[in-house]
Amino acid sequence: METDLNDRHVVVTGAAGGIGTEIVKQFLNEGARVTASYHSKRRELEKLVDDYQKYLVLCKADLTKETDVKNLFDFANSEYARVDILVSNAGIANTHSFVQDMSLNQWNATITTNLTSAFLCSKYFFQNLQKYADEAASIVFIGSTAGLFGEAGFCDYATSKAGMHGLMMSLKNEIAHLASRGRVNLVNPGWTLTPMAEEVAKDKEMMRRILQTIPMKKIATRKDIASVVIYLSSDSLAGHISGQTITVAGGMEGRVLYNKEDISL
Repeated sequence: METDLNDRHVVVTGAAGGIGTEIVKQFLNEGARVTASYHSKRRELEKLVDDYQKYLVLCKADLTKETDVKNLFDFANSEYARVDILVSNAGIANTHSFVQDMSLNQWNATITTNLTSAFLCSKYFFQNLQKYADEAASIVFIGSTAGLFGEAGFCDYATSKAGMHGLMMSLKNEIAHLASRGRVNLVNPGWTLTPMAEEVAKDKEMMRRILQTIPMKKIATRKDIASVVIYLSSDSLAGHISGQTITVAGGMEGRVLYNKEDISL
């Protein structure tokens, strides 16, 4: 099926991460123009620039700073004019810490990096919609199953991701005032084969415990997540879907479903 994303302009934040880079790749494969925002590392993105010189630009930004976010959208507008789609993917998972031991600095850093950055990017994306009138527009927030089920030792991360639901539910009403067919949705990945998860996967006992909670007995690939982002971004495929959360976690629902002996590694 055609996505009709050809020549649409997308800003992807957290573009240098495992899921972010895959999202960028899939948009480029659909003929979209991409402004890829990264915080420090850009090596994986640089590999794409040579192949997609007319369709991909990179922009370094600290999304916790409002001036950087404003500069990101000013840069994006100067390169490809109107930003049609925002994929708010940037985020961190801080060190494991139970709440009684968690520092306020850690809490604030996680909330600011994950949730406040999503607010700031939405703010300047909306200002971009004010400047460039059109009927269509889309935001896809990347949350986490931790925002649904919680995660012991990571209450800061889980709270930041749960907050994206409230942000999405509010903005899906606001966006229609600027773009009559504008849409806002949320994707909640579960365990996904990113470089961080690949390290966890080396621990067979931990992997077995994870798979005991997933009906499909597998964890997602980065392409599994990116494909849902592409779907939700497409007005052709998902043009009447807004204010919805799609969880990409193999049916995981936060409880143990299998005994150890049921899991084959």
